Amino acid sequence: MHDLSNTRKERTRPVEVGDYVLMGNYVSVLPGVKIGSHCVIGANSVVTRDIPGHSIAAGAPAKVIGEVDDRDLAK
Repeated sequence: MHDLSNTRKERTRPVEVGDYVLMGNYVSVLPGVKIGSHCVIGANSVVTRDIPGHSIAAGAPAKVIGEVDDRDLAK
């Protein structure tokens, strides 16, 4: 007989996403990551670490590649 009890350690943690965050298609965000407000995350990115607010990030793993200017938010 096989033991059907759950002996695996849970590896989940909450993900925090700030206000007005735009994520492209097929973005993966790993457990415990925080994405600040007013960010843009490029399509197919894998977010493995925290992204500060007002950032543009892309890639696998995602890296900050630019900033969102407050003047852009007014448009």
